[in-house]
Amino acid sequence: MTNTVNPIIPYIEGDGIGPEIWQATKKVIDAAVSSAYKNEKKFDWLEILAGEKAFNQTGTWLPNETLEAIKKYKVAIKGPLTTPIGEGFRSLNVTLRQELDLYACVRPVRYFEGVPSPLKEPEKTDMTIFRENTEDVYAGIEFSNGSQEVKQLLSFLTDQLSVTKVRFPATSALGIKPISKEGSERLVAAALDYAIEQEKTRVTLVHKGNIMKFTEGGFKKWGYDYIDKHYPQAFTIHHYNQISEESTVEKADEALAEARAAGKIIVDDVIADNFLQQILLYPEKYQVVATTNLNGDYISDALAAQVGGIGISPGANINYKTGHAIFEATHGTAPDIAGKGWANPCSLLLSAVMMLDHLGWFEASQKVTKAIEQALQNNQMTHDFAQMLDIEELSTTEFADYLIASIQNEQ
Repeated sequence: MTNTVNPIIPYIEGDGIGPEIWQATKKVIDAAVSSAYKNEKKFDWLEILAGEKAFNQTGTWLPNETLEAIKKYKVAIKGPLTTPIGEGFRSLNVTLRQELDLYACVRPVRYFEGVPSPLKEPEKTDMTIFRENTEDVYAGIEFSNGSQEVKQLLSFLTDQLSVTKVRFPATSALGIKPISKEGSERLVAAALDYAIEQEKTRVTLVHKGNIMKFTEGGFKKWGYDYIDKHYPQAFTIHHYNQISEESTVEKADEALAEARAAGKIIVDDVIADNFLQQILLYPEKYQVVATTNLNGDYISDALAAQVGGIGISPGANINYKTGHAIFEATHGTAPDIAGKGWANPCSLLLSAVMMLDHLGWFEASQKVTKAIEQALQNNQMTHDFAQMLDIEELSTTEFADYLIASIQNEQ
């Protein structure tokens, strides 16, 4: 993407409710950009195909032209996609992330006043998750029980590595969980860079290293080592423990206090199952979280539930080294409500806000965020939230129109 004034932005409208929420999102974003910049900036939208629409038109679920367009223009936005059954794709979303090496899944989670939540104080939840996006079990290295691949792998594990802990080898399926030093470092670096840019004071590494000592434990160790070496702006609990072991706990406490007084980012770690408890009990303690792929999947959806659900939770998949990024709705296609006007476009809208921020178009992004805040505070909501609060609902289109009116009235 070379034009910063009128950039070409590829979009995939998505399946199910995708076309509805995309049309709503496009209208709102165009209105915000027009309001913020008049005729100085605008998006040139370019439709690209994936999912059911791609299959119906081209016979393939993910055409090469789609990947090439994203590679060329760098930034894209997409609605939810159906995962084809028996077509060789584990998931179109995962395939896009793998093919483009979009190693950081970024999920900011915050509460909007007025949204129904199961928590008494949902406003305390405000954190950004950096989930490693290309490794771990999502690498898709697994083999079905009874297959020739499992027999070969079991033979290798037993004969070459003396593994004896596969309890039921005759009926076991097997998977491999790759987590690398390089993959861990670049994800942790993205989280630290974000914390510095956003002036945050705490980053937390979440892992299951107490059990998986060389994969999840490696993520923790490599993360700490990389931060200690490359980020003088941070003070890690790993460094605190070193001081404590080499000197005294009192010296370590002094170093920690000095780091806080100097405004350094404090980096600690939490075991994944404990973290899922902590975000319910003390969510206000956490700001930026870096974690492995599977943990991040659980954590992102759990946090979304705390603030009203994935219908209002945005997401982005980014390679900070190449600049490639796909911003996406984090929910599914919901085919059962497609065409009814019930769909909530907020996940895709807020993902578009992330895209605007990514491009540096902050004036426009703030207009959209403010309009959404005002709508929800005023109980102007789509079917999902309206039925929970027993209030009159807006259709997807009506909700978008309400946001546009708020943006235009602010001028």
